[in-house]
Amino acid sequence: MKYVVITPVRNEADYVGATIEAMVHQTVLPSQWVVVDDGSTDGTPAILAAAAERYSWITVVRRGDRGFRKSGGGVVEAFDEGRAAVRTDDWEFLVKLDGDLTFEPDYFERCFRHFAADPALGIAGGVVHNREGGAWKIDSPGDPAFHVRGATKIYRRECWRAIAPLEARPGWDTIDEVRANMHGWTRRSLPDVSLFQQRPTGSVDGSWRNWVKNGVANYVTGYHPLFMLGKCVKRIWGNPPLVPAVALWWGFCSGYIKRMPRMDDRDAIRYLRRQQVRRLLLQYSIYRGPAGKQRPS
Repeated sequence: MKYVVITPVRNEADYVGATIEAMVHQTVLPSQWVVVDDGSTDGTPAILAAAAERYSWITVVRRGDRGFRKSGGGVVEAFDEGRAAVRTDDWEFLVKLDGDLTFEPDYFERCFRHFAADPALGIAGGVVHNREGGAWKIDSPGDPAFHVRGATKIYRRECWRAIAPLEARPGWDTIDEVRANMHGWTRRSLPDVSLFQQRPTGSVDGSWRNWVKNGVANYVTGYHPLFMLGKCVKRIWGNPPLVPAVALWWGFCSGYIKRMPRMDDRDAIRYLRRQQVRRLLLQYSIYRGPAGKQRPS
């Protein structure tokens, strides 16, 4: 399988070295790995420069420091700059990979087996784990097979052509999946393939801000208000209780208050809301069924 990997990083000196080690030991190496340094001010540039000097298939792109973290949009802008640096055009898979992940040497080999077994699979990736109390636990709430985390996205070429480009805004890693479903592609995390995130999700922004950010992303994606309300209610009894529910709802409502623009695809928003209404009515939808696969209605 020919694949290229793009990894946006910003101040990942404590983690990116382990990601490099995991990548160079893959049983199936990428044709090219483009690491985009999005204005790091720590030791990240030196680590990347040493890796690029040692391995010819690693390319480093350096961006200037904007002075702040740009949630959602910043990572997509860096990803797009990485795509522009890809030298080969005969890749079969395009990968977006975070710079704070570790994984087994056969990670990509096992992922590609799933793609080979399912021609309709357009987006996939391993299940992300975080360390809690000395043990690794699945980081995604709910069904880990439903959503492919933005930290690890593998796009089949034909699917990528149907959904590209990614939207440089919060919720980009849900918008891409909605568009893929709308075009007949399936997406799922792969339960038998794991990645290990060295930095806990949301640790940069803090728990409250991270949940608010997720609520904003749901607004931008075009979530139906009733579906969003149900999602928040489910979080009331979570861990911690109440806080995620309130933060999600506040983030979602702030989109209306601030009149934020939604994703630039009205057809995709209508499609998503139809699926969410079907879910609320307990009908078959992208939220119910094998790996989230929609049955024709």
